[in-house]
Amino acid sequence: MPASQPAAMVDRTALVRHRARARLDRAAFLHDEARFEIQERLAEVNRTFTAPAIVTAFPGFWGDFLPGATVVPDEDILPLQPGVHDLVIHAMALHWANDPVGQIVQCRRAMVADGLFLAVFLAEGTLSELRTALAEAEIALTGGLSPRVAPMGGLRDLGRLLQRAGLALPVADSSRRTATYPDLFALITDLRMMGETNALARRRVPATRDLFRRAAEIYQDSFPAGQGRIRASFDLIFLTGWSPHESQQKPLRRGSASTRLADALGTIGFGDSTTLAPGQ
Repeated sequence: MPASQPAAMVDRTALVRHRARARLDRAAFLHDEARFEIQERLAEVNRTFTAPAIVTAFPGFWGDFLPGATVVPDEDILPLQPGVHDLVIHAMALHWANDPVGQIVQCRRAMVADGLFLAVFLAEGTLSELRTALAEAEIALTGGLSPRVAPMGGLRDLGRLLQRAGLALPVADSSRRTATYPDLFALITDLRMMGETNALARRRVPATRDLFRRAAEIYQDSFPAGQGRIRASFDLIFLTGWSPHESQQKPLRRGSASTRLADALGTIGFGDSTTLAPGQ
């Protein structure tokens, strides 16, 4: 008998519903930051891309990012033609993928040789304050714990996704953004407008008003931002890789180097190269 498929982490039906009610015209600061950072990375590449593609759940926001780009949704099966694109950008969606490696593999297959893959999405550290406040409140009130903030990968593990997907010259770096809010309820309202509220598939105990009231108190006490406000952290991770081509620089045979590149650069190394943002 065929092996059973692992249970999906994300409820795609709930995710699509949350995204449909999003209002990025009022809460797009993370997407604004992502666009700026992607523009900076493209400016550093001495190349003109003529057949770009963008994978995103928000075509209204990202559709005009690159003239003539093919824009497709982040479905489990990406509607991209193989071997067509010299640039594929996966924009602010990979943190909700049930199979992130599969998503990157599909992007690689859609690229020509020596094509560039760029991804930006939320990572470990995002909403860590909210996660802590909700967990402490639920334990205090019920003695149990239910998943209410999606788990997100760290830089080292997410960087390895590029290698697993067969991309060359992989690089991963991250950047933290901090926002402030009057209270927990204003933060949740912002998350709703971003389309980033809980879409986990695992069964959970329904949240109560008492839970949110207690979490709001814990949040205010534990993560103040001054002047009666609270802080919320958002970690953006950026993945960069190239579809393999014979002209690309090849890594040395394992064990042949006398000095570790990671030691020389003061970074965490994997594959060909990895960089860390300051403060990580």
